[in-house]
Amino acid sequence: MPRPGGVSSGFKHVDVNDQDHETRLYVCHGKHVVHVKEVPFARSSLNHDDIFILDTKSKIFQFNGSNSSIQERAKALEVVQYIKDTFHEGKCEIASVEDGRMMADAEAGEFWGFFGGFAPLPRRAPAEGNEKHEETAIKLLCFDQGKLEPVNYESLAHELLQTNKCYFLDCGAELYVWMGRTTSLQERKGASEAAEKLLSDSNRTKTHIIKVIEGFETVMFKSKFKEWPQTPDLKLSSEDGRGKVAALLKRQGLNVKGLMKAAPAKEEPQSYIDCTGNLQVWRVNDKDKALLSSSDQSKFYTGDCYIFQYTYAGDDKEECLIGTWFGKKSVEEDRVTAVSLASKMVESAKFQAVQARLYEGKEPVQFFVIFQSLQVFKGGLSSGYKKFIAENGIDDDSYSEEGLALFRIQGSGPENMQAIQVEPVASSLNSSYCYILHDGNTVFTWAGNLTTALDQELMERQLDVIKPNTQSRSQKEGSETDQIWSLLGGKSEYSSQKMVRELESDPHLFSCVLSKGNLKVKEIHHFTQDDLMTEDVFILDCHTSIFVWVGQQVDVKVRLQALDIGEKFVVLDFLMENLARETPIFTVTEGSEPPFFTRFFTWDSAKSLMHGNSYQRKLAIVKGGGAPALDKPRRRTPVYSGRSTTQDKSQRSRSMSFSPERVRVRGRSPAFTALAANFESSSNRNLSTPPVVKKLYPKSLTPDSSNTSSKSSAIAALAGSSDRPTQTPTPESIKDGSESEKPKQVEDAKDAGAMNNRVESLTINEDAKENEPEDDEGLPIYPYERLKTTAADPVTEIDVTRRETYLSSAEFKEKFGMTKEAFSKLPKWKQNRLKIDLQLF
Repeated sequence: MPRPGGVSSGFKHVDVNDQDHETRLYVCHGKHVVHVKEVPFARSSLNHDDIFILDTKSKIFQFNGSNSSIQERAKALEVVQYIKDTFHEGKCEIASVEDGRMMADAEAGEFWGFFGGFAPLPRRAPAEGNEKHEETAIKLLCFDQGKLEPVNYESLAHELLQTNKCYFLDCGAELYVWMGRTTSLQERKGASEAAEKLLSDSNRTKTHIIKVIEGFETVMFKSKFKEWPQTPDLKLSSEDGRGKVAALLKRQGLNVKGLMKAAPAKEEPQSYIDCTGNLQVWRVNDKDKALLSSSDQSKFYTGDCYIFQYTYAGDDKEECLIGTWFGKKSVEEDRVTAVSLASKMVESAKFQAVQARLYEGKEPVQFFVIFQSLQVFKGGLSSGYKKFIAENGIDDDSYSEEGLALFRIQGSGPENMQAIQVEPVASSLNSSYCYILHDGNTVFTWAGNLTTALDQELMERQLDVIKPNTQSRSQKEGSETDQIWSLLGGKSEYSSQKMVRELESDPHLFSCVLSKGNLKVKEIHHFTQDDLMTEDVFILDCHTSIFVWVGQQVDVKVRLQALDIGEKFVVLDFLMENLARETPIFTVTEGSEPPFFTRFFTWDSAKSLMHGNSYQRKLAIVKGGGAPALDKPRRRTPVYSGRSTTQDKSQRSRSMSFSPERVRVRGRSPAFTALAANFESSSNRNLSTPPVVKKLYPKSLTPDSSNTSSKSSAIAALAGSSDRPTQTPTPESIKDGSESEKPKQVEDAKDAGAMNNRVESLTINEDAKENEPEDDEGLPIYPYERLKTTAADPVTEIDVTRRETYLSSAEFKEKFGMTKEAFSKLPKWKQNRLKIDLQLF
């Protein structure tokens, strides 16, 4: 918006306050992208189709043409806000004038007073110009040496554009000016002037000029062509950029030390969802859904479809996620049934739940952290799958505990781990993963040479789920026995490259219109939360996930089509990024946005809770007066009751299931196994939650009388086990030991307190709360060289899960680069990563 005196910059100082204010009139076009143009300050400039802004010395008026839409009026208010902040220092009144209001309205009377009084404006058909643009055929013009020549073509192809010339792509509503990379600045200026002259001569006041440079074309420009080749990103990588800058500064004699530091390593993607909520899972079967028990709700089959509902506490209300999961070999009939049933659940929740459509192999991180420990088996259990394989003569390869099966173990930690059944052949192996192979009760574990201690820990945890009561034989890559190769059908080549998941790209926001089954979208650049208007549907494309945002004032029929809109967007692939049909789709309703959606914005939840349409909401904010009433945040009632087994937040943990009646528990000492069996009760724990051993006794020294015998026996077993080599106990040895050890009375409080400290120091706090500092006062100090797992002279009689706590404060800071207190505030998974790198895990 040009103003007298120019623009203030480092070369020129412009004092707006020193200039006499001149009354100006602007016209605004556009629902989602506003185009502003100054027009003559005269009544003849006004019409019923557009939005006009009258900028006077003490007040800014917005005149809303009777044919303008709510979205256009709301968008024009952003221009009003800009004028107020930029040219009035935020100190002027705002007035809204509706087309057709007479002098009885004070603000309307004041507005018309600037034009000499009210007089009716001539009427014409609304959006007349836009209708003409839709019918305009696309024309390609070449601008070369000051001349404009039409380009004849059968189909609009990328090859028609030459890098040493400028071109006009005339689409009616938009005129694109394409500038080749080798064109001069003078040629580009001439092309811009020629484009403005072309529109001026043909009196096309509503056509917008859009300038694009070769290599940086917009998605909408590319979409006009029959096809557009995939080109490498022309932007310099951060490493190349640092190198070029360093070389330039070095030539100028400057010190460039530190400029060429390596880029930071990429961390695991965050889930942005609370993992302590309630989960229910149904398997789709015979056009209905069957609720799974807690022990089976994390066991999926690749031939089946599932519906899951996850409720969790949000910032100020109960959040709900309802989703469908389609196995790779599931049948279309089950998929349609799953979507229909899930949509009815969302509708019954008054669209306040987020809906997800997920395919096997393309699951987002939110899905994995909700389930935490997931197993995907071959085959299927649904009647639809069984019928399909029978009709097509396909062998039923559904998983059997007694048969031959191979599982690949993957994940980033105990809160995100999966066991995926693959073909039991050697070519399925990968040096970057751990595997579980079983043939009935013959069980092998196989660890690739590129796996970490964490990978092997996850394998042990999954083994406790798949084959909980069977002894396994561990195999290391390169030293396998003949038996394992025999089970896999002989040796063969296999990969060593870790499977890399697609990375999330920069998000793109699109406004959507679904008309007669056709989806029309328009990208909104530099988007903010204010671009999400309550009357419309928007799509946020992050490449790895698609979000369909639906405003509160969108028609119910369109709301029900939200998932279809997302699927059409994926098929059309507007960004030309080769979107897979299986890309996850989330539908989000205004006011119920989850954190994994709002993270792409600077989000203010109060805005989505305001009453009124987009224009009324923005007008209240711009005027700075009383905002419209807000919907009071409320706890949402879950669509269905909680899990099949009642549980509270404390029972949802980040680890795998565990049973105290187990023969053994991998990774735990015999003493801990004995203690867990005696001090934990399986009746007060959900099947999917592990034991949490925090304190064996409360602060009082007297244990509960009902458990005195069992607790004393466990303590005695602990005391005895600490003086002898550890061996894996059998059921008989545990039973005999508990019978032979008679309960002993605690002679005095001092002995009991000492025993408590002894027990607590050996307890594995697997589920200690994150960010909770652990008390290491009174622990002995050992040097790092004796504490690490590869030490030649290792320290004995320490808690091997907390090796770092035995370091001195100085050595801890030297090795970890932070204090113990700062370390304790890190997430558990990040602590483990640091400990693995320092060989303390």
